[in-house]
Amino acid sequence: MDRITKSKSFWKRPEGKTGGVFLAALLLGGGYAFVKFLPQILLFAQNTLGLSLIILAIGLILYMVLDPKMRALVSYMYKSAMRWITSLFIKIDPISVLKSYIDDLKSNLKKMNMQIGKLRKQMHQLKELIFNNQKELEKNLTLASEARASKMKDAMILKTRKAGRLKDSNIKLEELYRKMEILYRVLDKMERNSKIMLEDIEDQVMIKERERKAMRASHSAMKSAMNIIKGDKDKREMFDMALEAVADDVSKKVGEMERFMEISDNFMSSIDLQNGVFEEEGLKLLEKWEREGDSLILGEDKESLLLQANDDSDILDLDEPRAMPEKKSGRANQYDDFFEI
Repeated sequence: MDRITKSKSFWKRPEGKTGGVFLAALLLGGGYAFVKFLPQILLFAQNTLGLSLIILAIGLILYMVLDPKMRALVSYMYKSAMRWITSLFIKIDPISVLKSYIDDLKSNLKKMNMQIGKLRKQMHQLKELIFNNQKELEKNLTLASEARASKMKDAMILKTRKAGRLKDSNIKLEELYRKMEILYRVLDKMERNSKIMLEDIEDQVMIKERERKAMRASHSAMKSAMNIIKGDKDKREMFDMALEAVADDVSKKVGEMERFMEISDNFMSSIDLQNGVFEEEGLKLLEKWEREGDSLILGEDKESLLLQANDDSDILDLDEPRAMPEKKSGRANQYDDFFEI
């Protein structure tokens, strides 16, 4: 269960922050009490009974610190208490967290589908603009040739310059189209992969919620404590850690999904096809994403998608029906190995 080791440590989770506050308060409070009552403690230690009790208390503290099993038990009890306190204020139950991510994914997928539709429309319009520019360019070149043949120098210069401007415009528009193609391919693939992820998460939540209830019914907190004292791993805690690792993975992917949607929205909003112009900022954001490392949602497909979009022989057919995501049957759930204990 190597993936569990990659999940957030206790101190980085919400309950860990609560635990940190409580631990700091305990240390500060203990230190203050020790200094304040030091004279009474010294007085108490002057008789045999008092000294014995102090030595016994110090011995118990040392035992808890030095004995691995006792240290693990105390840590388990402390973490459990902090988890319960934190749950009173915020949602930390991994099943509940995963259910909220399911809602987020469904909402994001609807927005992403609308973005893809809007982008397809923009790309069709841009292709038409490039085509019309090319026709106008060829027309002006023809008129320039006729003007040269008729020795109409001024007309030849005007038509040649206009053809040059149209050529420069098309070079920019074709580069813009290439970037839009990258955006389209990525959004399309990201949507398909996210739909598969949504299906996998829904399946895991349905199954693991039942398993978790059964495990908690048959696996009491006392049994967990006894397992820790014996040096065994607590299955209930390991199961929850696996769920938290899934939630953490989904959180990162949902975050990446939302970030790319924001980039694509900024990019598309910056394009004014009617006037054939676009803002550089939206383009820079997309190019920055291209240069960044691997994508959690796309995986190795990111590099291949970028290569496809820049390959002139690999023509994107906008009229072709979009591919549907692979159905669950015959496909392994991507989160099954998180629970391989």
